[in-house]
Amino acid sequence: MAMATEQITRINQAVILCGGLGTRLMPYTKNTPKPMIECNGKPFLFYLLQQLHSQGIVRFVLLTGYLSEKIINYFGDGSKWGWDISYSDGPVDWDTGKRIWDAQSKFDARFMLLYSDNFVPFVLNKILAVHDKNQKSLTLMVTPRHQGNVALKSNIVKKYDNSRCSDDLNYVEIGYMIIEREKVLDYYRLPDCSFSEVIERMVSSGDVAAWIQNDNYHSISDPKRFKVAEEYLNFKKIILIDRDGVINTKAEQGEYISSWKEFEWIIDTRHAMKILAKKGFKFIVISNQAGIAREMVAPSELEKIHTNMKKELFNDGVEILDIYICPHHWNDSCLCRKPNPGMIHQASHDWLLRLDKTLFIGDDPRDCQASYNAGCKSILVADSAEKEKLSYHEQPIFSNTRLTECISNILDFFNKDNINDNY
Repeated sequence: MAMATEQITRINQAVILCGGLGTRLMPYTKNTPKPMIECNGKPFLFYLLQQLHSQGIVRFVLLTGYLSEKIINYFGDGSKWGWDISYSDGPVDWDTGKRIWDAQSKFDARFMLLYSDNFVPFVLNKILAVHDKNQKSLTLMVTPRHQGNVALKSNIVKKYDNSRCSDDLNYVEIGYMIIEREKVLDYYRLPDCSFSEVIERMVSSGDVAAWIQNDNYHSISDPKRFKVAEEYLNFKKIILIDRDGVINTKAEQGEYISSWKEFEWIIDTRHAMKILAKKGFKFIVISNQAGIAREMVAPSELEKIHTNMKKELFNDGVEILDIYICPHHWNDSCLCRKPNPGMIHQASHDWLLRLDKTLFIGDDPRDCQASYNAGCKSILVADSAEKEKLSYHEQPIFSNTRLTECISNILDFFNKDNINDNY
């Protein structure tokens, strides 16, 4: 039976700091505020608001300063996109803490706060679960980094130091956070301050939790990083796909496809991939291959299988961009074996994939679970009994026993997001 729908605590508002000069982005910001720097023909801020909208947040407060009229003239009240935007404008020299303090009357009791120069892949209900579990006044999103500015213990921030002088600072804050308004404002000493000072006091009181983001985040904080972020945000027709049980027939339980002569195409999938390739799609294979760890598949034979598979698909006009395998035993506790998201995160890193706009096609509930754990969507090529093993949040966007029957749903997913990108 399907698991019951999980209850989600909602957040309905996001506040975005948009007032800085963006000096490290010069000359781009000479006549343009940093959040309005164009990425693929749209302001970077548009992508942030659209991302939040996709998580169910449509009410925004923009804390503006430098060249604020350019932000206000472009976005207005947000009704063009179904959003509700209000503004709190202040002098250019106001620090982040002052901007937050001055606009406090516009904030909900609980809201998200974002910087306007980072784009962080996230799933809101995951962060809310951490926030509610730890019962802290603020939850930061952090990512692993040597010489960062955050030290953690059991998802509680034990040290926050922007000087980055301590050896135990193995995480960096990445600019998205959940805030309990009244509790956080109690930590202010003076309104005119950096919000980092407020965070430091909260950490000293043990009142800050952290949600760890293991996917890449991207920033427009300097020209070099801006160019990478622009490519990351660019629309891509790339589909992630499982191998055994989707592209080829699975071996018997406990056995593995150990040579090319044992490889048997699933003709329906091959036909579906040809149709999708003609519409511009390319593929990346994501596959558990524990037969290597069990010494039932030789790495050299696996390489031959994949070489021949790619060659035959290429002759069909289907391009496999990359293949990621997990060679580990299921008892190895690796991060790459599905349902863990390691292989999907690696593909995202290597190919600059926005996982919230990426689909993974699989035949096993673990494929859908890996998708959810990574932050992307899934298609399940299996019968309804397999789908019923999944929780509410892990559900695929569509399922069918034949991939050809899923093509229209795949196209709808990509077309919808592409249209939304081009308002």
